[in-house]
Amino acid sequence: MTGAALNNAVSALMQSVAQEVILPRYQNLAAHEVIEKAKNDLVTIADRESEARLSEGLARLLPEALIVGEEACAADPALLDGLASELCWIIDPIDGTGNFAAGRAPFGVIIALAERGVPVAGWIYDPLEQRMCHAARGQGATINGQRIAARESGAELPLAGISTLFLNPQERADIEARLEGQLDIVSIPRCAAEQYPRIVLGQNDLALFKRTLAWDHAAGVLFLNEAGGMACRFDGAPYLASSDATGMLAAASPAMWDKAAGILFG
Repeated sequence: MTGAALNNAVSALMQSVAQEVILPRYQNLAAHEVIEKAKNDLVTIADRESEARLSEGLARLLPEALIVGEEACAADPALLDGLASELCWIIDPIDGTGNFAAGRAPFGVIIALAERGVPVAGWIYDPLEQRMCHAARGQGATINGQRIAARESGAELPLAGISTLFLNPQERADIEARLEGQLDIVSIPRCAAEQYPRIVLGQNDLALFKRTLAWDHAAGVLFLNEAGGMACRFDGAPYLASSDATGMLAAASPAMWDKAAGILFG
């Protein structure tokens, strides 16, 4: 299947699952359809139904690829080993489940295709805005089929979405001390499917993450990098979906990444 045909097929699959499975449940969930699978980590009936439908569709598109879905991994963590396989689909059936369960935006669907842990294609779909972000390695990035180049906000101080949820107290204190007066901290959407497009579209200049699970970040990292921005580990190492390393800094341009890294890490 050619790159264009695969893009069209994956995009159509995501849109149909969003329309038929996710949106009918939006602001329409019963109490028993929302479960806390871990502290501050929810799953809904829509997450599980979405992942099942996406898995079935992706398996038909590339039968040779393994499938690693967020909810399947929650039930069987051994499936994470598949992230290092020759070819692997990575699925986040609803990113921003906390928002979705609360009946508010943003939330999205994320799919990435990886080869031996390296993201080679990615899709991020916002069902409410009907915004499809796509990137393929070495081929650039698009939003709703139109080529897109990442741009900085132009604000006096860089607009930074800093996720401190998974930082330990010392890490949080160090970063907060460093960024004071250097960065303008903006609220984070608790949804990677929203944060990466915000950076590409010039709404935010950068984002910092401690936890970097493959289903949250593989597609977004590729999308931002292919748009001309920069997303990588704190030390500049590239992101691998198969790695259990933590920490990521994403910025609208390499120059902005260097500036932010200098502020945050010295």
